[in-house]
Amino acid sequence: MDDAIWDLPVRGKLPAAPDPALVEGLSRISSATACAKLHAQGIRRTFVEGPRPIAPGQKIAGRVRTLQFMPQREDIASGLGQEYVERHTALWHVLEDIEPGDVLVVQAYGSAYTGCFGDMLVRYFKRKGGAGIVVDGRIRDLPRVSGIGLPIWSTGATPHYASQAELFPWAYDVPVAVGGALALPGDLCVADDDGAVVVPLRRAGQVLEAAADHEQWERYSRARIEEGGALSDYYPLTPETRAEYERWRDVKESQ
Repeated sequence: MDDAIWDLPVRGKLPAAPDPALVEGLSRISSATACAKLHAQGIRRTFVEGPRPIAPGQKIAGRVRTLQFMPQREDIASGLGQEYVERHTALWHVLEDIEPGDVLVVQAYGSAYTGCFGDMLVRYFKRKGGAGIVVDGRIRDLPRVSGIGLPIWSTGATPHYASQAELFPWAYDVPVAVGGALALPGDLCVADDDGAVVVPLRRAGQVLEAAADHEQWERYSRARIEEGGALSDYYPLTPETRAEYERWRDVKESQ
């Protein structure tokens, strides 16, 4: 419109495709490990607080694509017209741009009244090859969405469509705030039963290096504790049990 106050949707820059080795490596580590290793690097706000998996046993890792909801202001955008309005918003646009392996991370302020995705949109996202959705808000059509089998982390369900209440799909491929964490387009996301963690792209390699040793010594410690070892000796390792673990690891690697 010539008299538009603001041109919507707002679109950021499409992030570059990540190194497949980084994504594959992150797919083998837990969100807890990723979160802990980032914390050790001084990156403290990576856990997306609020969204939980809609089904147990889900695990994803992939490039972050973002969708940002903003408060409605009726002189700019409102939910009147439902899909006929929403089809021209950032919600439809980002779904058209999704590439295989992408994780869509959505800023929705934890709203209980905004059903950011429903049956049709989730089906389309899956057909496009998306790896999963992490939404700081709710979804609708929960029984049908659950049957699609796409990994989704959300704060719950609602009967509302995306722009029925106080929010409107505003922008995509822009920085978003989700559950107290900052997610940038092109970051990586790891999510499992413990929740979702945003991994800054430039830190992913360091996370993988630290995680490889961490998860291996935890397996060793778990086995020793099961055999009757003392928790204070094996979690975390002491200098003495660390040396014991390293001897065990060297034997394993030589076999």
